[in-house]
Amino acid sequence: MENSPLFWLAFNAFVIGLLLLDLLVFNRKAHEIQLREALSWSAFWVVLSLCFNVLVYRTMGSEAGLQWLTGYLVEKALSVDNLFVFLLIFNYFKVPAQYQHRILFWGVLGALILRGVFILVGGALLAKFHFLIYLLGAFLVYTGIRMGLTGDEPEIDPENNPVVRFLSRHLPITRQLDGGRFFIRRDGLRFATPLFVVLVMVETTDVVFAADSIPAILAITRNTFVVFTSNVFALLGLRAMYFALARMMRVFHHLHYGLSLILVFIGAKILVESFFPIPMPIALGVVGGLLVLSVLASVVWPKKESE
Repeated sequence: MENSPLFWLAFNAFVIGLLLLDLLVFNRKAHEIQLREALSWSAFWVVLSLCFNVLVYRTMGSEAGLQWLTGYLVEKALSVDNLFVFLLIFNYFKVPAQYQHRILFWGVLGALILRGVFILVGGALLAKFHFLIYLLGAFLVYTGIRMGLTGDEPEIDPENNPVVRFLSRHLPITRQLDGGRFFIRRDGLRFATPLFVVLVMVETTDVVFAADSIPAILAITRNTFVVFTSNVFALLGLRAMYFALARMMRVFHHLHYGLSLILVFIGAKILVESFFPIPMPIALGVVGGLLVLSVLASVVWPKKESE
């Protein structure tokens, strides 16, 4: 099915339909997403993703099914770092809770488009220049080590963000919010609101994180279909997961160590693949085991209140 233009058209129409249903029906009125609602939506997206995984398994074989599940887990895990940064951005700009879903909706939509481009370009480059796969492996090992050695709390500095600075110089921006709108018109002039600045921050932050997650999934498989669809389903549940984890984000303070080890493992898997191939079931077990251990470590050794 991965080579069928009709399937690609139907898949993208299905994704767009789900997003529109979410925005125009279930979340048409701006409101604060409560924990119970967020958990329900998170469960819905996870079940939908696993159903699609079963479809991949049955139509493309067990290897593709395991690759899809591994890519989905890696993207989901790396998304937790995104969520923590989003939380910092919303707090920095004092974005009301009822408007955060709208920003995340358009942020995820933009991320889907940008990541689709990254995947197509990255897959084409790896297919044409095979030696790049070893550079990719070395990059993932370096990224994993850097993630493990650096602190787990990124700093948010919008004033030094080059995209935000460009917007400030070339676009009039209001000081106050105006409902959930990104643009308003005053005295015949069009102004951007702070919500638009926040949206730009979310999009640029996601591009930075995509520099880690896309290579990680391309390292698992170079099947564009598996990479793209697993990434899409992981991103579709990102908004619900944000609201579900926003109040307990600090609990998983050891997760970044697990993520760093996952990146190192995937990078090392690429570098040794030619003379020591690691079967996909083992790779999936290692990824899942590292995630579980990092979460358990966060629970067993909680962060002190003073920290």
